[in-house]
Amino acid sequence: MGGTLSREDELKELASDLSRAVETARRVGLSTTVYLLSMALVEVREAAADNAGNDDGAA
Repeated sequence: MGGTLSREDELKELASDLSRAVETARRVGLSTTVYLLSMALVEVREAAADNAGNDDGAA
């Protein structure tokens, strides 16, 4: 599957994108957007942590 990102890589990339979006929204004063993006970032980080734990026994 050359060139495709793993789920873990995709989650890390999404977390990075969300972090940048949170900072941009904060800079322009969109507090509701900051809140929503922050909650999404928490979800993505939790999914990444769950994914890392699930890789151990995966065959």
